Amino acid sequence: MLNFSNISFKRRRKLIRLYNRVRTFGKTNDLNFLATTFKTDKWGKHFYTPHYYFHFKRFKSKKIKVLEIGIGGYEDPQQGGGSLRMWERFFDRAEIHGIDIYDKTQLEEGRIKIKTGSQVDQAFLESLSDSVGGFEIIIDDGSHINEHIIKSFEILFPKLKDGGIYVIEDVQTSYWPEYGGNPENPDNFTTAVGYFKKFIHGLNHAEFPDSKYEPNYFDKKITSIHFYHNLIFIYKGDNNEGSNVI
Repeated sequence: MLNFSNISFKRRRKLIRLYNRVRTFGKTNDLNFLATTFKTDKWGKHFYTPHYYFHFKRFKSKKIKVLEIGIGGYEDPQQGGGSLRMWERFFDRAEIHGIDIYDKTQLEEGRIKIKTGSQVDQAFLESLSDSVGGFEIIIDDGSHINEHIIKSFEILFPKLKDGGIYVIEDVQTSYWPEYGGNPENPDNFTTAVGYFKKFIHGLNHAEFPDSKYEPNYFDKKITSIHFYHNLIFIYKGDNNEGSNVI
């Protein structure tokens, strides 16, 4: 058992990083193991990592940019960052960017870069995306407030690169009133589940019999949506397949 009680936080982080790199050598394809090693709740408390592996494996060795909203650890500047470290270990060449409303910059290491800001601050989000040249993957593990989930998506999805994936975690808050959820009518567009379900129709906009219907941005740029327990994946590209009937 390692004893880090008498050394600085920065030095402790370096030693823990080295220790975890040794522990995970040869196991970087196993997201369940990485989640456990880096102490993120994406496996165990939740069961997200098998879905993440299925959707993200094609990006594993590509030079991409990943953004995760929400770093964890609440206001403690030295707590959190487990999933950022997991992503850095899983993606061989990716830049891993994290944002949080609390200052978590002490957790920067390796290919992990951190900014302080709100997930509903449009100027901040757009500036960050523009400064890095856009993202291939965006993961919302932030406040889980339904209004915030929706606003972040509307700001950031247009900034996501074509071929990229936007992920929303913990959408169980669609049923929790304290997070703006609506247990009586979860299909309401003010809930995350209700909001993203409506895009299913947009996938099929070419089949609408109304010849005057004008597809909106999301109709044209969402190519698929995958719903899991508390988890949604949205793929971006050109949804321009014509109807085989109309």
